[in-house]
Amino acid sequence: MEFLTDNRIPIGGWAKAFVDWLTTNFELFFDQLANLLSGIISVLLYILQTPHPLIVIAIVTALAWWFRRSVGIAAFTCLGLLLIVNQGYWQETTETLALVLAASFVSMAVGVPLGIVAARRAWVYSIMRPILDLMQTIPTFVYLIPALILFGLGMVPGLIATVIFAIPAPIRLTRLGIISTPPSLVEAAESFGATPWQVLRKVEIPFAMPQIMAGLTQTIMLSLSMVVIAALVGADGLGVPVLRALNTVNIARGFESGLCIVILAIVLDRLFRSSDEGEGA
Repeated sequence: MEFLTDNRIPIGGWAKAFVDWLTTNFELFFDQLANLLSGIISVLLYILQTPHPLIVIAIVTALAWWFRRSVGIAAFTCLGLLLIVNQGYWQETTETLALVLAASFVSMAVGVPLGIVAARRAWVYSIMRPILDLMQTIPTFVYLIPALILFGLGMVPGLIATVIFAIPAPIRLTRLGIISTPPSLVEAAESFGATPWQVLRKVEIPFAMPQIMAGLTQTIMLSLSMVVIAALVGADGLGVPVLRALNTVNIARGFESGLCIVILAIVLDRLFRSSDEGEGA
């Protein structure tokens, strides 16, 4: 036993050396990436916070009706967002929404192509699978540390940590949708002279769209679950009042901010849920 403890493998030292190497050699890259992601968040915040809250609520309610064609969902969206305004958490809600939308956009933009590649190349997925397992199971506080070192305090490290936590969902579900395409459909398309790109675009992706949309909703929910954790590295949003309520044992404030997160989660889930999953779920 002493032999094992006296000859410990320096895994932590290797990780620190790797982060130090990234910081030294790719500082410009991480600065540019931080500026890009910060710009995306700033644009979303401008769109959400510049108009009067009632205008934003009216637009979101109209979108809920347009997407779902359900009076119940549109009414819940309107009343839920009005309740958030009534409780005084509109600014924090828009900050959280901007972070969630940015994280979901990045996750889907990277995850869907990777899922397609994983579906087309089994050896690629065999390499990716343990990495995805690690990303989903490792405590999020662990990779908050290098994100904080590489990007500093603010919304960007929270966004990076959220993307790392959420991106396995679109990769796995996109791959599942592509490989679930009936071979008969693919063979029929190929028999008519379709190229691999045409098969992917006109057969496999349309068939996999419910799974891809499920990946989007999962990404949104996973992003929302990171709200409080992202607040630990300086990300604004509903996580901040939750943390303050926890530090001061303020039950009222904690319940109010938690309820706002729940309302936002339900609204986003109903907006982006695939129609194949049904309205009653």
